[in-house]
Amino acid sequence: MALRGLHVNERNFLSRLDLRLIALIFCLNVIGLFNLYSATHGPNSVNVESLFIQQIVWLAGGWTIFFILTFLDYLWINKLIWVVYVLNVLALVYTDLKGKVVLGGQRWIDLHFFRYQPSETMKLCLILILARLLVNYNSQGRGMGLRDLAFPGLLVLIPFGLTVKQPDLGTAMMLLFIGGTILFFVKIRKSILAFIVVSAMIAMPIAWKYGLKEYQRNRVITFISPDLDPQGKGYNSIQSRIAVGSGKFLGKGFRMGTQSQLEFLPERHTDFIYSVLSEEWGFVGSVLVLITFAFLFKVCFEIAYQARDKYGALITVGVSAYLFWHMFVNIGMVIGLLPIVGVPLPLLSYGGSGMLTTMAGMGLISSIAYRRYLF
Repeated sequence: MALRGLHVNERNFLSRLDLRLIALIFCLNVIGLFNLYSATHGPNSVNVESLFIQQIVWLAGGWTIFFILTFLDYLWINKLIWVVYVLNVLALVYTDLKGKVVLGGQRWIDLHFFRYQPSETMKLCLILILARLLVNYNSQGRGMGLRDLAFPGLLVLIPFGLTVKQPDLGTAMMLLFIGGTILFFVKIRKSILAFIVVSAMIAMPIAWKYGLKEYQRNRVITFISPDLDPQGKGYNSIQSRIAVGSGKFLGKGFRMGTQSQLEFLPERHTDFIYSVLSEEWGFVGSVLVLITFAFLFKVCFEIAYQARDKYGALITVGVSAYLFWHMFVNIGMVIGLLPIVGVPLPLLSYGGSGMLTTMAGMGLISSIAYRRYLF
């Protein structure tokens, strides 16, 4: 991989930190902790302290990873990424065969002190492996053809298929969206894009009949008409929309949301954390979170533009895509614009594997920003 030579300038190492990036991530973390505390401290909640304290532990671990990666040169990952990718694929295979089953999904490896979800770390592995593979690609303005896409596409489809088998369609779709965004950024020929769109349209009815499980089809039907089964399949969607709408303009106040405090809202500490936010802080609070994410994306785009090499730019684009698609799908599902899928809101939702992976990705972006001043 052809990369420019590097010489450290005389700037103090702390002055090279991108404080905007750190401040925005920290703000979202704090908002997440406030909402998690409210979501898990209702009058009927059980074992609430353990969830809140565990999240603080995950955040401490995440920030430790963030600063370790910041001060390490991101180029060292280039030497290890193929090994890491293969190990992550093997972890997915092991999960499919002997993983821990929770709520009908076989998605975790039980390490006793921690439930590891390989599909979460695979998102970051996929970003790094595609960046490594595409860093020297030069389409000479034409864009990638089918032959160029074959190997990168295979690297995306292997974890996609293994994740679908768990079954975890939401995470599998995230892998496709993240991989597709990176390839689109590198550039794909228009004829190939048209072929992919037509193929997807043809495949959709086949996947509906033979690929999706019954509960997955029910989620789509429920998305279209949640009132068909308000106490069953449509319950989650209806309760989430009630929570979001009842917050109105300014919200009901901290720990005053009836949907979350009285536990009508399902999975309020993970997938529906944004519903808790909307109910308690209303339209104003919801929009402020979106604005914070928008500023975070703006900072990431600036870092990608100023990166010292294409490898750093591709990593930043990939991690930004990871954040965007998770945010887009999560918020879309809680306000009723998308079907309900198990996709958490990054930096806010409770979770170990997701939080550590997200902070690792942000640490890589911080490392890239840290070295944009090295010439």
